[in-house]
Amino acid sequence: MAADEQLPRVAVLGAGLIGIDLVDKIRGSGKLELTLVAGRDRDSLGLRRATEMGHPTRAGGIRAVVEAGPFDVVFDATNADSHAEHWAALQPTGAILIDLTPTGLGTVIVPGVNSHMAAIHRHLNLVSCGGQAAIPVLHAIARRCTPSYIEVVSTGASASAGRATRLNLDQYIATTSTAIRTFTGTRDVKVMVNLSPARPAPPFRVAMTVLADDIRPASVRTSIASAAQAVRAYTPGFEVTSLAVQPGRISVVVEVTASGGRLPRHAGSVDIINAAAVLLAEQSIAASR
Repeated sequence: MAADEQLPRVAVLGAGLIGIDLVDKIRGSGKLELTLVAGRDRDSLGLRRATEMGHPTRAGGIRAVVEAGPFDVVFDATNADSHAEHWAALQPTGAILIDLTPTGLGTVIVPGVNSHMAAIHRHLNLVSCGGQAAIPVLHAIARRCTPSYIEVVSTGASASAGRATRLNLDQYIATTSTAIRTFTGTRDVKVMVNLSPARPAPPFRVAMTVLADDIRPASVRTSIASAAQAVRAYTPGFEVTSLAVQPGRISVVVEVTASGGRLPRHAGSVDIINAAAVLLAEQSIAASR
């Protein structure tokens, strides 16, 4: 970017745990200018924190974003039930809308799998935190064999799941299942979610089971290792902690620990989806200039 070229203006809609971590990640980007954090309630803890961090804030939700615009990118970190309204309000403004809610609306993007699609669409959907952790691995597996069944079990700490996440669990499961079918070509998919109240809080963990008749162990292991390395480029805390390749069955476990910023280490679910969101914003803006 030229020295005299302005950074793209971005806004965060939603001031919960996801929204405030986005603020941190955008500040660390160096390629985006955060010009608004919008929430529903002026007295919310999230908006107070954003104000203390020195960022412009407004109450009023999507109305406040439209009034303060235009923006190059808006991150929707609210809830699935409100997102369609947000897109309807922002579509005429020309902003790129990156959806961190599990609506399934817009173009589904998973960095490292189909991030090139972000350059030609303005309404981008990030599936879910579990989808962002599982799909790179499952897509890599599906390139080396033909899965007949895929099961994904995500376990996260209760402390890392805010109110919107809890309200959207049904959409989370449905949207993640649909995205896995799309990226792997597998019809029989089962997705489950656990919120653990354990102390100390466990890291974000995604366990995957894949059934297939044409498994070539060496090829599968190499493909999974390559996918994990690609994810670590933008989410350093992503690790494959268990991998078993047997005749007819592949079992993979990944864990994501948050690193840096204000997030506790167990909030890897927030870390991976927010890192993907900021990366896509940077790539989309770069492609459009």
